[in-house]
Amino acid sequence: MSTGGEKGSSTKTPADFLKSIRGRPVVVKLNSGVDYRGILACLDGYMNIAMEQTEEYVNGQLKNKYGDAFIRGNNVLYISTTMRTLADGA
Repeated sequence: MSTGGEKGSSTKTPADFLKSIRGRPVVVKLNSGVDYRGILACLDGYMNIAMEQTEEYVNGQLKNKYGDAFIRGNNVLYISTTMRTLADGA
């Protein structure tokens, strides 16, 4: 229904998404399968990520808690926003 030539504010780019989630809770999944959950402080064009109140999950289980964490962008598989509730299916 939507064509590429339409003008509309509903079209969002990945950059728009990344700008909109700064300061919000996120899950960062690494290529190794480890998840980091916390508040996205900032990120750059190389997908290097700085997080606050970070928790490390391995195989779904909490392993460590960090105040601040820096993740090198080449290790990132994806970034996802989290639900506002703490019940994440565990």
